[in-house]
Amino acid sequence: MEITDEKLLTIAAAASLFATAAIAQTTVTTGTGHATVQIEPEYRTKIKTYVTEKKVRPITTQERLVVGAKIPTSVELEAVPADWGPSVSKYRYVYSNDRVMLVDPGTRTIVHEID
Repeated sequence: MEITDEKLLTIAAAASLFATAAIAQTTVTTGTGHATVQIEPEYRTKIKTYVTEKKVRPITTQERLVVGAKIPTSVELEAVPADWGPSVSKYRYVYSNDRVMLVDPGTRTIVHEID
């Protein structure tokens, strides 16, 4: 069987597609608008462990906290610890209803939820 350039390109494209799918299964990506947050599974575990071990006090608000919502100005945003990974270092966080909400400090918009 002869392998032509066209077949070789098709094989390479398929391999690339499978590799992309495999990566997508291990990295959680969410975001709204222009913000996209990618958190590797090992960092998700560190974040969950942090809030449990440090006994982070949850906040309560009148508003429902979901990705895309704004955090009220009365709520203090916490600094993200360095060991949560480089992809989240520019954000702040709040803890509510057993979920960590990553917040864009400039707009106070929730950009990612970790449950």
